[in-house]
Amino acid sequence: MELDHIECISSSDGIQEEEETTTTVARLQRPLLKPHNTNISSSTPPAPSSVHELLECPVCTNSMYPPIHQCHNGHTLCSTCKSRVHNRCPTCRQELGDIRCLALEKVAESLELPCKYCSLGCPEIFPYYSKLKHEAQCNFRPYSCPYAGSECSAVGDIAFLVGHLKDDHKVDMHTGSTFNHRYVKSNPREVENATWMLTVFHCFGHYFCLHFEAFQLGMAPVYMAFLRFMGDESEARNFSYSLEVGGNGRKLIWEGTPRSIRDSHRKVRDSHDGLIIQRNMALFFSGGDRKELKLRVTGRIWKEQQIPENGACVPNLSS
Repeated sequence: MELDHIECISSSDGIQEEEETTTTVARLQRPLLKPHNTNISSSTPPAPSSVHELLECPVCTNSMYPPIHQCHNGHTLCSTCKSRVHNRCPTCRQELGDIRCLALEKVAESLELPCKYCSLGCPEIFPYYSKLKHEAQCNFRPYSCPYAGSECSAVGDIAFLVGHLKDDHKVDMHTGSTFNHRYVKSNPREVENATWMLTVFHCFGHYFCLHFEAFQLGMAPVYMAFLRFMGDESEARNFSYSLEVGGNGRKLIWEGTPRSIRDSHRKVRDSHDGLIIQRNMALFFSGGDRKELKLRVTGRIWKEQQIPENGACVPNLSS
């Protein structure tokens, strides 16, 4: 489905003019190592940068974790790369065998390291062997681009991604918590797995991605709309949204919680977490001779407020 076959008319407050910002992704600084035992004399252990170099695999340059292998000359490499070098040391070309560098593994156990996302704000420090587990779930790790029309590899913080969506993907940017879109397609029977439209809304101090799509669900084509929150899931739970589509005296209404962009676009779509319209129903809503798809989708976003006395949530409709 080509995007130029679809007309989008928005009645939100207007296009938001963002300040031009430099959209370069901040490079992650290599973390410094910290000895676990601070009572050891500073002259005894090697310098932090030297220890980090010892724990860096010479093939993939990633940090090594047990089992750490070494050749007869003492050159080390990680277990993943051992199978890739056909049992030959990449440094001296000698046969590797099955020798483990237990001393280096013990050194690693004694270290504590800052999260690799410390330059992005993470203050945590972890033992060497548990650092990877934290980094896979760190709230400060970069976000992936939420644009679904292509396999975009851009990553960064929310401010970077907003500028990236606006400048590189030419996404419509709107201010306000309500929206009213009209989608038109001349031949609704030609349905392919394709993204319709992505629109970004700014309200309550946050950004939200509104997706509209057409795809095959089993043997039947369907149309789907859903909202994603540009932030973590813990923050997304503070908001709710509704979507409504109808015509000919009938309507469908969906209410839910926006999903975080930590969840991929495909994961949200495949979980059917949004407003789903079967093609026959969509054509019925369109009216006329059913030869042209005309869908008007309206909706709003609101923030749930906690009441301290009983913990209940009430909607805050102001943006």
